[in-house]
Amino acid sequence: MRNLIPSWVRVPVVFLIILGAVEFFIDSGSKPAFIEYPAVLLFLLLVLLILIAIEAIIAALENVMLHKLEGEAKARFLAEKENSFQFTWLKKTYNKLLGQKPIEKESEIILDHNYDGIKELDNDLPPWWIYAFYISIIFAAIYLARYHIFDGDNQIDEFEIELAEAKTAVEAYKKTAKNLVDINTVTLLSDASDLSAGKAVFESMCIACHMADGGGGIGPNLTDKHWILGGDIKSVFKTVSEGGRSGKGMIAWKSQLKPIEIAQVSSYVLSLQGTTPANPKAPEGDIWESETTETPTE
Repeated sequence: MRNLIPSWVRVPVVFLIILGAVEFFIDSGSKPAFIEYPAVLLFLLLVLLILIAIEAIIAALENVMLHKLEGEAKARFLAEKENSFQFTWLKKTYNKLLGQKPIEKESEIILDHNYDGIKELDNDLPPWWIYAFYISIIFAAIYLARYHIFDGDNQIDEFEIELAEAKTAVEAYKKTAKNLVDINTVTLLSDASDLSAGKAVFESMCIACHMADGGGGIGPNLTDKHWILGGDIKSVFKTVSEGGRSGKGMIAWKSQLKPIEIAQVSSYVLSLQGTTPANPKAPEGDIWESETTETPTE
């Protein structure tokens, strides 16, 4: 009896031990296991309810045993229980929040009801329950004012804000991960560094067919407004990546160039629009009028 640990200490201690074991044995990465796996959270809640139920049963049995004891034995039991834990201030705070009468004073609040020897106590609602009830009323009033009177951001508004933030984050990520570009996400590059890199690729891979100034040779003139397979950035990107028309035209460069290099050389090709080559080849294809063919500036 002297080393008896009260239930308000046993329950959290045992629960924390179980929680620590769960976190130790379940690999959940950087997140706690009960957040990463909802089933773990349900398991822990079930364990907590079981621990509370066990403590409630133990407390009920102790109460029944206490009423069976004679005067001296009863006094000794109460004295030993009183001295079983030394943090008296914490125990007093706990009892105050619980709002229960001491066992020896239960005779003051016992009711006349008697069901097969089971008697009923006229305990008030626990203070913690009353405080929680008042807090819920205050919360409801604040919630009503914020969302139904002052038109605060609702779930749809918050979703749209988070979606906009996510799009911004994706765009910022793309700037540092340009090699993820593809036919669906490619945009016209205008940075001097990108155009310079595209020019290097062009001079290495393309001048044999299109000449150094883009005027055309075996391949078509890249400086006029006529295009065989389209003159916007997506069309040029696809042509460089996949090649020209089946059986003839330019080869596919996707196996030799990285996606960012294809985007850079495509942007450089479009930067040649409106320039004057030394020996321009006759126009081929159709005239392409599009805002995406605006010449990027170096």
